Parts: sequence; C-alpha cells; structure tokens
Amino acid sequence: MTMPSTARVLDTPTSDEATKPRILVVDDEPSMRDMLRIVLRRDGYDVVVAENGREALGVLERERVDLLLSDIRMADLSGVDVLRAARQMNRDIIAFMMTAYASTETAVEAMRLGAVDYFTKPFSMDELRLKVRQHFEASRLKQENVLLKRALNSSYSFSNIIGRSEPMLAVFKMIETIARTNSTVLITGESGTGKDLVARAVHYNSTRRDQPFVALNCGAIPETLLESELFGHMRGAFTGADQNKKGLLEAAERGTIFLDEIGEMNASMQVKLLRVLQERRFRRLGGTDEVRADVRVIAATNQELPRLVADGRFREDLFYRINVIGVQLPPLRDRAEDVPLLAEHFLAKFAGHMEKPIRAISREAHERLMAYRWPGNVRELENAIERAVAVEQTPTLLPESLPPYVRPNGGGAVHETSEDVQPGHCDFPELPEGFDLEARGEDFYRHYIGLALERSGGVQTKAAELLGMSFRSFRYYAKKFNLR
Repeated sequence: MTMPSTARVLDTPTSDEATKPRILVVDDEPSMRDMLRIVLRRDGYDVVVAENGREALGVLERERVDLLLSDIRMADLSGVDVLRAARQMNRDIIAFMMTAYASTETAVEAMRLGAVDYFTKPFSMDELRLKVRQHFEASRLKQENVLLKRALNSSYSFSNIIGRSEPMLAVFKMIETIARTNSTVLITGESGTGKDLVARAVHYNSTRRDQPFVALNCGAIPETLLESELFGHMRGAFTGADQNKKGLLEAAERGTIFLDEIGEMNASMQVKLLRVLQERRFRRLGGTDEVRADVRVIAATNQELPRLVADGRFREDLFYRINVIGVQLPPLRDRAEDVPLLAEHFLAKFAGHMEKPIRAISREAHERLMAYRWPGNVRELENAIERAVAVEQTPTLLPESLPPYVRPNGGGAVHETSEDVQPGHCDFPELPEGFDLEARGEDFYRHYIGLALERSGGVQTKAAELLGMSFRSFRYYAKKFNLR
C-alpha cells in the first residue's frame, strides 16, 4: 500500500530531535523511503522524507538539513538538480547520491557539485550507515577545530571587543558584572571607541540575549520622525501615515533597545522617554491606548551630559534615570598596547574580505601605528588598516601603504590637506617591486574624497572646500570613483 505523500512525518520535534543531525531522504520509491527512514532513525538521526525533487527543495528552504541522501533519476527534478540547489543554500551540507542506473557521467557531475559518495542500487545498508556515521564524525571534528581556532584567536576579546590593556580588562569585567541585571546603562566615550559593541555585549551576555536587540541613533533621525520611529504611530496621525506602525520600543519587547547619541534627543522626546523609564508604558503617536514596554534601555553618548544638564539642554531627572550604571570607554590613545592587537585583527578581517595574501604587519608599520594618536579611535584605526590592505601589494603590510597622516615620525594627529606637504621635501620610501604609481594615486584620491564627504555630511560643495578643490574637479573624481 502506498503511503500518502508527505515531505515530513508530522510529529512535533522534541528538543532532543532539534539537536540531532538531520537527514533528508529523497526517493520516488515509497519502500526505499520507508526503509531508509526506519534504519537511519534507529541510528539516532532526525529523518525527513520527500518523494520528489520539488518536495525536497521545499524542505531545504524551510528547514535545517545536515545530510542529503537523494535518488538521482526522478520524474520532475533529478537528484543532481536537488544537490545543486542544496549546495547553494548550504555549502556545508553532506550529500550522498543513489541510483539504479549507474552512469559515469552522472557520478562525475554529482561529485563535482560536492557529493561525498555515490551508491548503486541495490546497496549494502550497513555500508551506507557506516559512511553516514563517518561523515558526520568528520564534520563534527571540523566544526570543533573551527571553534578551537576561533577561541584561540579571541583570547584577548570579549563579545567582539578586542583588548588586553588594563582599561579594557576593567570594561570586560564591568560588562560581565552588569549584563545579567535589568538596570539601565549609560555608555560614554569619544566617537569611535566602540560604544555600540559594548551595548551588544551587555545584551548578548544577559538573560534577554534570545530576544531582540534594537539600535536607534537619535542624532541620525530628524526630530519630526524620531517620535514615530521610537513609539510608532496610528493611521492618520500625520500626513502620510496611511497605516498603523509599530515603533522600535515594541520591536524590542522583552529585549534591549540601544539609544545611541542620546544627547541629541530634543526636550519633548526626553520627557516621553522619561515616562517610559518610570512607568514602563507609552502611547503610539496619535493613539490613546497605552502599550506595555518590557525593555532594557542602554544609552550612549560622546557628549558630557552633566554639562548639558548644567546648560539646560538635557533633563536632570532623565540623566539620573539613564545613568543607573555608567560605563566609560577609554580613548585608544590611553590604551596604546591594544593598537597592535587591533591592527592584526583588522588585517586578518580585510585581507580575508579582499582575498589578499597579506599575513603580517612590518615592524616599521607597527611603529608608525603605535606613534600615531588616533583621534578617531578604533574606527579610525579600522579605516586605516582597510585602506592599507587595499593598496598593499606584498605579503607584508608596509608603512608606505598606511594613510599619509599616519606615516610622519612623531605620529601626532595632523590636518589632512595638501598644506601638510612641505615644498621641496619628499620623504619617499624605496620603491617596491611592481609599484603602480597610477593605482596608488587613485587610492589616494579615493580615500581623501571619501573622508571629506564623510566629514561634510555628504555635501559635495563643502567637501570640495575641505580639500581645496574646485567643485567641478571634485565632482569629476567623486563620479569617477562612485563616491556619494
């Protein structure tokens, strides 16, 4: 008797099943599907079955599958087609092919697409079980090796924050101490010190880690939109509000909301946020019903809030509400011993992204990095290493690939204009083999035009003035390098 077609046995998976390796069996023969499901389940696997290729694709799209065991010749899609789609969805999937019609050409195609083995029907069930077990064991060992390498590489990191200096170890200890509480946190520090990373670290080490983490930059949203963004709005609350919309506070329910640059929040919004912190309730813009707010609030600023309070630009009662626990992040210049560690981390990151074989930073480049004051902190260092990796053409990152403002001896922060180059004086390094002056020149223009656009808020006329260029010339290069 033929069993009804079903892409999955309709049992509710238990928590144990959720952690078992999952196998997808695809075969248009009901007897083969049933036999494989029974045998593999006895070996402790979570087994999903599909009677054709299209059903299999549906399972692959909806569920996690660790191993694909598919017949090759089927009426709609072939097993090779299923394998091709499976590999696009999950490059680590283990795949076995089965067929009653052995073909060298088909076997080669399956292996090319990543199948690890090929069984000709009828085959030994014991051999199949053995090979499934061996491949799952090899996959487990590979994953453990990846995790071990990751752990070794993160010996001086905490939730993606890197440092071994005393100030940063104190920050790590503070995060561990406060994470499991529900207290409001205020993170302070200069721009580029990693306040957002600390906020995420607090959340992901807290009891709310399985709930949403929602970030809002209070300085990046116009005042007229900030209330709607944070609290949501009802249909008709203002022109263009054609439907109800949940705000970020509702999106963060039972999780954490991170209010970056809170010092930019206007007086009206400060009052409304204070009510949320006091009563844990709010109203959508244009609404009358109160909405419960079970969220943890983490705020951050690069401004001195006590001074804003003294000047009447920030509410004193709100300041005390958000400053229940304060975390002060040190500037990079006060933890110089972390610079080499961060630089090596960013080198590995960008060399991987750009697929460049750069494995180390030269001693001279390290000296320049250590000497510079880094007014833009970790973000500036990251940008500098990204630029250096982009232009470097050797396996070692050399000082001439660093941004020009990092190279001068003494390393102090310098203004990035053409006035810094003294007439009649050029301190060029020796030209490396394969040096491409034209490419280096384009990288130079691209870097500084991008920097000027960032500092001018995207206003091209202002950016051109910062660089001492005519607007026509600036517009030409901005268009050439596709910079906005």
